[in-house]
Amino acid sequence: MLKLFKNMRRREVLMALLCFVLVIGQVYFDLRLPDYMTELTTLIKTTGETAEIARVGFKMLGCTLISAVFAVACGYLAARTASGFSFAVQEKLFYHVMYSGKEEMQEFSVPSLITRTTNDITQIQMIVAMGMQMAIKAPIMAVWALIKILGKSWELSAVTAGFVVAICATVFCVMSVCLPRFRIVQKLTDKINRVARENLTGINVVHAFNAEAYQNKKFDGPSSEMMRTQMKNQRLFALIQPVMGLGMNGLALVIYWLGAALIDRIPMTDSAARLAMFSDVIVFSTYATYVVMSFMMLVMIFMLWPQAQVSAERINQVFDSQPTVHEGTITEGKACGTLEFRQVSFRYPHAVEDELSDITFEVKKGETLAVIGATGSGKTTLVSLIPRFYDVGSGEVLVDGVNVKDYTFEALYNKIGYVTQKAVLFAGSVRDNVFFGESEAPADDDTLREAIALSQAEEFVSKLPDGAEHRVAQLGRNMSGGQKQRLSIARALARKPEILIFDDSFSALDYRTDAMLREGLTEKLSGTTKVIVAQRISTIRHADKIIVLDRGKAVDIGTHEQLMERCAVYREIATSQLSAAELA
Repeated sequence: MLKLFKNMRRREVLMALLCFVLVIGQVYFDLRLPDYMTELTTLIKTTGETAEIARVGFKMLGCTLISAVFAVACGYLAARTASGFSFAVQEKLFYHVMYSGKEEMQEFSVPSLITRTTNDITQIQMIVAMGMQMAIKAPIMAVWALIKILGKSWELSAVTAGFVVAICATVFCVMSVCLPRFRIVQKLTDKINRVARENLTGINVVHAFNAEAYQNKKFDGPSSEMMRTQMKNQRLFALIQPVMGLGMNGLALVIYWLGAALIDRIPMTDSAARLAMFSDVIVFSTYATYVVMSFMMLVMIFMLWPQAQVSAERINQVFDSQPTVHEGTITEGKACGTLEFRQVSFRYPHAVEDELSDITFEVKKGETLAVIGATGSGKTTLVSLIPRFYDVGSGEVLVDGVNVKDYTFEALYNKIGYVTQKAVLFAGSVRDNVFFGESEAPADDDTLREAIALSQAEEFVSKLPDGAEHRVAQLGRNMSGGQKQRLSIARALARKPEILIFDDSFSALDYRTDAMLREGLTEKLSGTTKVIVAQRISTIRHADKIIVLDRGKAVDIGTHEQLMERCAVYREIATSQLSAAELA
C-alpha cells in the first residue's frame, strides 16, 4: 500500500498535512471537554456561583463548535486528497496499460485490467478518505487519552489496558483470517467480469445456440463462490461491532463499579477526598470512552484495510510489470518505404515451438508483398512484427534500412498504416475515426475525402444523415462489417504512410469492392509499399511478390505465375478457389 503513495502529488501531500494538523486540533478540543467536566463537577459540589458554572459551560460549547468546524474541514480535505490521489494512480495505471505490449496484456487479461483500473482504485480511494480522518485521529486520541488517565488510578488504568489488549487481539485474529479471503474475492471478481464480458460480447451467439442456461451456469459458479467467501468475511465482521459495543458498555460498568468501591474505601469524614475520587471516576469514564471510540474507529479502518491491501498489491503488479518491447532512439529516418526481414524467427511467450522460422525477404519502395498460407501458418504473426507488437526472437526486421528496434515508437508508427484483421472503430464521428491518433499527414477535408473515396467508403458515407460528422457507436455497433472495414482502411490511408499493412482486411469486402479498392491502391498509391495478408488468391495474384507460409516457414516467394509452376502449397490453394479458366 505504501508503495502507491509515491504517486501522490504535491497538492495532495499539502492537503494531507493540513488535514493532520486539523485532526490534532480536533482531538485537542475534544479532550478538553473532560477537563471542563471535572471543573464543572467541582463547582456544583462546592456550591459554585451560577456565573462560574455558565462560564465553564460556554467553554465546553466553544470547544465542541471548534471541533465540529475542524472535523468538517478535515472531511473536505480528506475527500479532495483521496479523489486527487486516486485520479493520479488511475491516470498513471491507464497510461502504463496503454504503453504495454501484447505480452503484458495477455499476462493480466483484459477483464482483470478493467477491474484493477476501476474497482481496485475505488477501494484505495475509500481507505485513503477514511484513513485520513479515522486512522490519524484514532491513535492520537487513544494515546492522548491514555496519557491523561494513567496517573488517575492504577486499578482503573489496568482495566482499560486489559480491554485495549483484548480489542487488539480480536482485530488481529479477524484480519489474519480475512486477508487471504479478500485475495480470493478479487480473483473471483476478475473471473466474473471475464464471464460477463464474454457473455455480453457474444450475446447473439448465446441466443442462436440456446445457450442461456449454460452461460448462466458458468456465471453462477464464480458468483456463488464469491458470495460464500464474502459471507464468511461478513460473519466475522458482524461480530466485531456487537463485541465492541458490549465491551464499551462493560468497561463503563466496571469503571463505575470499581470507582464506587474506591470511593467507599475513603472515610465518610473526608468529603474532599471522596469528591476528588468521584470527579476522577467521571473523567476516567469519559477518557476511557474516548479510548474505546478510538479503537472502534481503527476497527472500521481494519475492516476496509484487507481489501484495500489486496487492491494495492494488484495495482502494483501492473506497475511492476516491465515492457518486453523497449523504445529506440531514432526519431527520423530516410523516407524510402523499404521493408526487409533477415532470418527472422519468433516464438510466443511460453510456447514450445517457433511460430515463425528463418523468414527472409525484401520489399522495395512501391512494391506489393502478399502473404498467404493455411490457417495458423503465421501470417498475422509475421506482419505484427513490423509495428513491433512483439519483438523478434532472432534476426532483424528493417524499415528503410533501419532495425525497427532502433526507432522511437512515434517515428516507426508514422511510417506505417496498419489495418487490423478485425475492424475496430471508436465512439465519435466518422471524421474522428478517419483521423484517429497522431500523424504527420494533415487532418483536412481534402485528406478526408481522398481516404474515404480510395477505401470505397464514399458509397455509404455520402448517404449518412450527417455525412462525415455522423456519429459512430462504440466499437462501430451501428455499422456493418464491410462498412467498419472500409472506415478502418480509410483510417490507415489518411495517415499517408510509407508502408501500408492489410492483415486480411479485405475478407469482409465483397469481390467488387475488393477489386475496386485494389485498383485504386495500384493507381493512386504506386509509391507506397503495401503488405497484404489474404485468403483469396484473386486478392493477391497481381502482387509483385507473394510469400507462401506453411507452419511458420516460407516455403516459396515469387509472383503468381512463378508459384503456380513450382510451389505445390500455393497451387493447391489456387486450384481450390479458382477454376482452370480463371487461372489461365
